[in-house]
Amino acid sequence: MDTKLDPSRDDLPLMANTSHMLVRHYTLDLDVDVESHVIEGTTVLFLEDENSLKKRTRSTQETCQLEAEEACRLRTPEPCRVPMTSARSFSCKVGCSDFATFGKGEKDPSAKDGNHDNQEQASGISSSKYCCDTEHHGREDFLLVLDCCDLSVLKVEEVDVAAVPGIEKLTRSPKLTGVCEELRNEIVGELVTLPAHHWREQLDYYALCSRAPGCGELFFDTDAWSLRIRKTGAQTAMDFPHAIRIWYKTKPEGQSVTWTSDQSGRPCVYTMGSPINNRALFPCQEPPVAMSTWQATVRAAASFVVLMSGENSAKPTPLREGCLSWHYYVTMPMPASTFTVAVGCWTEIKPETCSSNDLATAGPLPPSATDSRSVGICGHMEYPCRFQNTSATTQELIPHRVFAPVCLRGVCQETLVRLLPPCLSAAHSVLGTHPFSRLDILIVPANFPSLGMASPHIIFLSQSTLTGWSLCGTRLCHEIAHSWFGLAIGARDWTEEWLSEGFATHLEDIIWAEAQQLSSHEAQEQQELRACLRWHRLQDELQNSPEEMQVLRPSKEKTGHVSDSGASVVRHGLNPDKMFMQVHYLKGYFLLRFLARRLGDEAYFSFLRKFVYTFHGQLILSQNFLQMLLENIPEENRLELSVENIFQDWLESSGIPKLLQQERRRRAGAECALARRVGTEVAKWTRANRRPRRRKRGEQEDVFEKVRHRWCELIIKHKFTEAYEQVERFLQEDQAMGVYLYGELMVSEDARQQQLARRCFELAKEQMDRFSAQVVAEMLF
Repeated sequence: MDTKLDPSRDDLPLMANTSHMLVRHYTLDLDVDVESHVIEGTTVLFLEDENSLKKRTRSTQETCQLEAEEACRLRTPEPCRVPMTSARSFSCKVGCSDFATFGKGEKDPSAKDGNHDNQEQASGISSSKYCCDTEHHGREDFLLVLDCCDLSVLKVEEVDVAAVPGIEKLTRSPKLTGVCEELRNEIVGELVTLPAHHWREQLDYYALCSRAPGCGELFFDTDAWSLRIRKTGAQTAMDFPHAIRIWYKTKPEGQSVTWTSDQSGRPCVYTMGSPINNRALFPCQEPPVAMSTWQATVRAAASFVVLMSGENSAKPTPLREGCLSWHYYVTMPMPASTFTVAVGCWTEIKPETCSSNDLATAGPLPPSATDSRSVGICGHMEYPCRFQNTSATTQELIPHRVFAPVCLRGVCQETLVRLLPPCLSAAHSVLGTHPFSRLDILIVPANFPSLGMASPHIIFLSQSTLTGWSLCGTRLCHEIAHSWFGLAIGARDWTEEWLSEGFATHLEDIIWAEAQQLSSHEAQEQQELRACLRWHRLQDELQNSPEEMQVLRPSKEKTGHVSDSGASVVRHGLNPDKMFMQVHYLKGYFLLRFLARRLGDEAYFSFLRKFVYTFHGQLILSQNFLQMLLENIPEENRLELSVENIFQDWLESSGIPKLLQQERRRRAGAECALARRVGTEVAKWTRANRRPRRRKRGEQEDVFEKVRHRWCELIIKHKFTEAYEQVERFLQEDQAMGVYLYGELMVSEDARQQQLARRCFELAKEQMDRFSAQVVAEMLF
C-alpha cells in the first residue's frame, strides 16, 4: 500500500500490517513534561505472528466445539472457560496448581522507576527505498509496519525476554541454554496465551520482560504515517522478534494529545479522540482488528493526577522528590485507539449528603423483569470476563469517581455527582452486565471539541454538560451506553460509525427515562420530543452536507475488507468537517427506533441484551446485528424488511430513508403539537433569563437545556437581535456545542451576525482545539 496520500483525498490510512503480526500487549513507560509539552519514554510490544494465531484459533474452535457437544449430550449448560471470578478479586497465589508460581519476591511493576540509558541515541535508520512489500519473504527481510505520526523515534531494539529470572517456566525447556530467537519467541508465545485466570502473573511477567535488557538494535524507518522495523535475516513474521522496545518522544504539535490549561488556569494534557487516534502518542496498530491489552506507568510532577483507561483505581507511588508514578492496566483486549490518558491538577469531587429531592438515589434500581442472561460459551478471545461472573452480572452500581478542576467542584456536586449513580443503575437495568469493572468521569478543559468521549473505564465530559440537569443526564447516559456499544462491542470497520453512535443516541433516551423513574406515558412523551428535535436536526444536516458524507456504509459490499497485509483506509477520516457531522448519530438513531417499534420495545430490549451477551468482546459489522435482529422479528411483522433492503434504504444511500419519510409524514400532526410545546418552553426560558435568579432543579427552564442550541438557531434565523447576547454567551461558554452556530451566522449573510461570529471567534480561538478552529476559520474567512 502506498504510504503517500493523494492531497485531494481525505481518507485516513491504517498502515499496520496486521495480517502478518498482531500486538497482543503494550507496556508503556512514560514521563510527562508539561512545561516542554513532551511525553517521552518507551513502549514494549509483545507480538504474535499469523501462523501462531491460526494454530491457536483452530485449537480454541475445536475445544469450544467439543465443550458445546458435550454440554448438549448431557443436556446441561457448560460455562465459559473463563473463570467465574471477579477481575477485582483475583489472586496471583491461587489457581496455579497446573502452572508454576511466578515472580515471588520480584518488585511490583507499579513501583518501578523506569530509568533508561541514553534515550537520545538514534539508531541505524534503514533506507526509505527498502521495500514495504512483505509478500516476497524469500527475497526481502520481513517488515513490521506500525501506525505512527508526529513522533521522534530514537531507537528500536529486541528485548531479551529469556534473561528474566524464572522465565523458563513458560517454556518446554527446563533450563535456558544457548538462547536463540526461536526460544525467545516461544517464551512470548506462551506469555500472550496464558489462561485468563493467570492474568496477574501475566501482567507481572509483562512488566519483568519490559525491563529486560536489549539484545540487538533493529533497523527502522519512518514516514508521514508509519514506523517500519526490520531485522536483518528475519525473512518471515515467525523469524521476527516477538518482543521489541521502542524509545521515542512525542512532539508538541502531535495531533493525538492536547496541551492546554484547565478552567482554573493550570496546565494539563489529554488525549482528545483525534481523527488520527493514538498514533502520535505511541507507535501502535490502529486497525480495530488489532485488539490488545496494555499496562502503563506514567510519571509526572507531584502536583498532577494521572487518569487513564485502566481497571485499577491507581494510587501514586512517590519516586524522587516532587515526582509521582502512576500505574494502570487493562486485561480485556481492546483496539489501541481506545487507550486514553489525562494528566492535570484534577480534584476528586466526592458527593455531599444526598437530599431527598435528588433524582433517584444511589441505591440499586430493581432489575428488569425481562433481563435474560444465558449461560454458555463466550465468543470472544479469552480474558477475565464479567459476563461469566455471577457477582458482576448483578452489580448495578460499579465503583465510580468524578474528577474536575477545583473551580468546578460546586457545579459537579450539584449535578454530575448526584446523577452518576442512578444513570449507572439504569444502564444496568436496560442492558445488563456492566462490561467494565469501574468508571472515572473527568470534566475536561473548555477547548474539548465535543460533549463527551467514552473510553474503557473513563469518560471525558465537556463543561457544557454541567449547565443543566437534563443535558448532563442525557449526555452521561449517552457516554455510559458506549461501554456496551462502541467499546465492549466495536465496529470491525470504522466507517460503520453508526454501530457506536446510533446505538448510544437511541439508548440515551431509554436509560435517561429509567434513571428519572418516569412512567411509561412520561417516558414516551419525552422521547417523542427528542425525536422531533432530532428530525429537524437531521433535515438541516442533510441539506448542508456533501452527499458522500451522508452514507453510513460508504464501502458497501467491501465494508470490513483490508489489503493482503491488513492495511486499509477510513473513508473521509481526515475530513475536518466529519468530526462535527451528526448523520451517523441521527440516521442510526432513527433506524434503531424504527426497528424497536417494529419488534415492540419489550421484545427489542430483551433481544438487545441477548445480542450484547453474544457479541461482547468482539468486533461486528452491520449484518451481524441486522441478521440476528430479523430472526427475532415474527414473520408477520417483517413485511418487506431484509438485511439487503435496510442496507439499500438506510445505510448505503444519502438523504432521508424512504421508510423514515413515511413515518414522519404519519406523525406530522403530533409534531405540530410538540413544536407548540417547544415554543412555549422557549418563551418561558427567555423570560427567565432576562432576570437572573437561582434556578431550582426540575423547573421548566432546566428541561429546556436540551434545546438551547435549537433556540440559538431560531434567534439567528429570525434575526432576533434582542437575544444576540445569548448566542454570544453560548459561543463563548459552550465550545463543544457552539461550532455549528458559526456556520449559521455566516450563511445568513447578515453583516451584524457575521461581525458577531468573527468577534466571538477572536475571543475563543486560542482556547479552541485545532480541528474546531480550522473548521470555524474556513467558515469565517
